[in-house]
Amino acid sequence: MPATDSRRWYALALLCVAGFMVILDAQIVVLALPSIADGLGFSASGAPWVMSAYLLSFGGLLLLGGRIADLLGRRRVFMTGTLLFALSSLLCGFAWTAEVLVAARAVQGVSAAVMAPTALSILLNTFDEGHERNKALAIWSGSGGFGATAALLIGGPVTEALGWQWVFFLNVPVALLLLALSPVLLRESRTEAGSRSYDPAGALTVTAALVACVYAVVEAPHAGWLSARTTGLLAAAVLLTFVFLRIEARSTAPLVPLRLLRARTVSGGNLVVFLLGACAFGMSYTLSQYGQGVLGYSPLRFGLANVVMPVGAVVGSYAGQALVTRIGARPVAVGGLALVGAGSLLLAGVPVDGGFVPDLLPGLLLFGPGLGACAVAGSIAALTGVGERESGVASGINTAAFQIGGAFGVAVVTSVALSHSAGPDRLAALTDGYRAAFTACAVLAAAGLTCALTLLRAPRLPAPQSRPAGTVTRGRVRS
Repeated sequence: MPATDSRRWYALALLCVAGFMVILDAQIVVLALPSIADGLGFSASGAPWVMSAYLLSFGGLLLLGGRIADLLGRRRVFMTGTLLFALSSLLCGFAWTAEVLVAARAVQGVSAAVMAPTALSILLNTFDEGHERNKALAIWSGSGGFGATAALLIGGPVTEALGWQWVFFLNVPVALLLLALSPVLLRESRTEAGSRSYDPAGALTVTAALVACVYAVVEAPHAGWLSARTTGLLAAAVLLTFVFLRIEARSTAPLVPLRLLRARTVSGGNLVVFLLGACAFGMSYTLSQYGQGVLGYSPLRFGLANVVMPVGAVVGSYAGQALVTRIGARPVAVGGLALVGAGSLLLAGVPVDGGFVPDLLPGLLLFGPGLGACAVAGSIAALTGVGERESGVASGINTAAFQIGGAFGVAVVTSVALSHSAGPDRLAALTDGYRAAFTACAVLAAAGLTCALTLLRAPRLPAPQSRPAGTVTRGRVRS
């Protein structure tokens, strides 16, 4: 698209809606799970698989989804994933047994693993590197941060008013709108390569490694972090990752070029995004449990009260992109993580008889902007300098970092809360557990801050004209 053509901003809006829907769908079922369990007869141990099935297929296939988009055409693959997302959402809503719902959620995860990295790859190839791309990434990160927390605002009220089926049916008209507008607003692009190698050995090993890692993490709170199942799965994930790296080093057309992983800003940015995702999802989950389980808020009241955090994340994203352009990604990531950590520490002091304004609002006012600023800084660091040839797989890595980090964070805070919830008074015991969980979020933020300080260089953002040849000319994606 020409740089003066305002359609590229409409294209960005379309991509952000897609990203928002994918992130939202990962968590929106949290507040609907009790109704789903009652409606379909899930067992106590089976209900969490409504979330886990999505996370497993989503997190496990992100890199492969990004690579397929690079080779087959990003718009085509994005539209295919969107169509599959609509159909699987429809099947989720009409699910007549627990097994059908879990299977449909797994298919939803597959379609999300295609949509999310492809959407981000299209964004990278639509905007020139520098100020304009930073602004676009800020909007993208803001929509993702909003989606990660908006589930708390939407899931409960929709379930109460319309029934649990509608947390899935809501996706269908949105996906159909995306399908209708994609041919108008998105330009086709793909990697210009002599041969289209999908690196099947690399794809198989990295997908298996990611699935093993995510499965170990989501089941750890129930099986135990030191159980044979958890340690065995994590060991298998490490071994498969080592095998994957060996395969990539010898492949003539690797799924993930190792130069990407060796780049300090790429690896550092993705590690920061991973720890930020762990803190964000972990804090949101703990906050939901405390607000409804201890304070007795209804899902609707809780959602409305906490709108301050996603709004703060959007504000932080816009401020963060402006600051990254001026002073670089590292100080913005450090500042954002400092705010996230401080907000988590304030929440760690919540009492049994707490109130929203005195006990929750101060922490959320810090956490939201910090989340938005750090998300955009981490993504810019991880994606700066990535050429058109690897934009899909780089986007997959970045998206996987946030999603797998989120699964890890929820597992960590769940384990911490359970281990610290003891005593004769039920509400006091729960509060003690949630305090410890909020403290764990602060520790995750501190770890992210350390990574940002040590791994993110003081960046030198390239001028727009330094973008690799053949990717974007005057803002136009080459077909």
